Amino acid sequence: MKIVKIIAWIALIAFVVVQFFQVDYNRSETVPQTDFMLVNNVPAMVEQSLQVSCYDCHSDNTDYPWYNKVQPVASFLEDHIKEGKEELNFNEWGNLSDRRKNSKLRSIINQIENGEMPLNSYTLIHRDAILSEAYKIAVIDYMKKLKDSLE
Repeated sequence: MKIVKIIAWIALIAFVVVQFFQVDYNRSETVPQTDFMLVNNVPAMVEQSLQVSCYDCHSDNTDYPWYNKVQPVASFLEDHIKEGKEELNFNEWGNLSDRRKNSKLRSIINQIENGEMPLNSYTLIHRDAILSEAYKIAVIDYMKKLKDSLE
């Protein structure tokens, strides 16, 4: 029983110590002119869907939940956001070539159709980010039209 107490104390101390190591938050006060919403004429329904379901991980401004102040959760979330932005950052859309935009649009369409995005781990806590069938159709149709305009 003594070993269990020692392990519990070590775990508690480690948890407290790790709280002092905070991450750099993904926050920007401005929306660049290259943002997807500014570059394209996005319908309100699609804009709302993207803002709620995509922009936390795929832009330069994340709306963080309360639990992001607790390590190691903060590091886990920042890794997800970093990966998401490396794959697609909607704030940098205007800087992409038409070929790259076309590729990203194909990927967006496929991932929404296959239910891969938004991630289940995200929608588990952010229930409002779940895309209804109507919203999925609206986003996919818009992305297809945008893709066709680039070809």
